[in-house]
Amino acid sequence: MPVAKKAHLQSLYSYVVRYDSGFAPNPYGGYCTLATCKPGIRKTAQIGDWLLGTGSSSQQVKRGGHIVYAMRVQEALPTADYWNDLRFQRKKPIFPGSWKQACGDNIYQPLPDGSWHQLNSYHSQDDGSPKAEHIARDTAVQRILVSEDFIYFGAEGPLLPSPFREGGANDVLKSKRGYSRIQDDQTIEEFEAWIASLQMHGVQGQPWDWVQIFK
Repeated sequence: MPVAKKAHLQSLYSYVVRYDSGFAPNPYGGYCTLATCKPGIRKTAQIGDWLLGTGSSSQQVKRGGHIVYAMRVQEALPTADYWNDLRFQRKKPIFPGSWKQACGDNIYQPLPDGSWHQLNSYHSQDDGSPKAEHIARDTAVQRILVSEDFIYFGAEGPLLPSPFREGGANDVLKSKRGYSRIQDDQTIEEFEAWIASLQMHGVQGQPWDWVQIFK
């Protein structure tokens, strides 16, 4: 009997979270979401794919190779649907509010003329007014990645095991801008096994920005 082909070749997308503020990704409200930034990943990632964000190696952060978050994509929503979905109303930013409220990523309201209204958010100007550069980049891909199957460490994540780091047998690290897309079945299976071995789920730590502020 012939073996059925996979409908989708699973991928693992790896990139550096340069600004870990709880905004992109946003792990709050019971869902981890990638609603802004990384348009290439938001455009191509499919259900079942993994997203892996690791820390910056900059002199200021010094978290290279440490896991910030990992999520298995379970849903992909158009930006307009994300705005209207009752599940994600709590992800609309509130200023003034708590740090968690301020980093909400549900920031784009669709307007009748096809344009977007940007809420006061981490992607706005300092005075809260819309920032055209971010609006253009964020809405160039109108697709939001959503997951309840995630682990978020922020600034408190472990170092990836040596096989997954540079020079290891299953190197998945991306150390510069952009992202890596890994489609090797064995590497992904071993990564999934390592994630499962942590026996953790959901939010486990605070974003790097928060940790620095409250030192």
